[in-house]
Amino acid sequence: VQLQASGGGLVQAGGSLRLSCAASGGMFSRYAMGWFRQAPGKEREFVAAISRSGGSTYYADSVKGRFTISRDNAKKQVYLQMNSLKPEDTAVYYCAADHTILRATMATRIDEYDYWGQGTQVTVSS
Repeated sequence: VQLQASGGGLVQAGGSLRLSCAASGGMFSRYAMGWFRQAPGKEREFVAAISRSGGSTYYADSVKGRFTISRDNAKKQVYLQMNSLKPEDTAVYYCAADHTILRATMATRIDEYDYWGQGTQVTVSS
């Protein structure tokens, strides 16, 4: 599956952005999906994940209550609604797909994801 992330940009602190990730070339509904981010000089970190059906979600503590992950399997898209943005949210955001069928918990590690999009830059000014 190929993934294309979009929707990044420059926003003031307290503002909102909605990221989108479009999938092609595979059965989108077979993949659990996740968002990660990487700030300059830092390692890539987990942000949010959503199950195949969209019925389960999981968030990093740093974004819980501010970000919402969702998906539309008919449109083959996953979204990340980001509200109350902070300067520390500045990073390149990546979407990723996990094709493991049986997993006891939501995937949060980089090595648990099989396919990655190219990333979209989010910059939050103070």
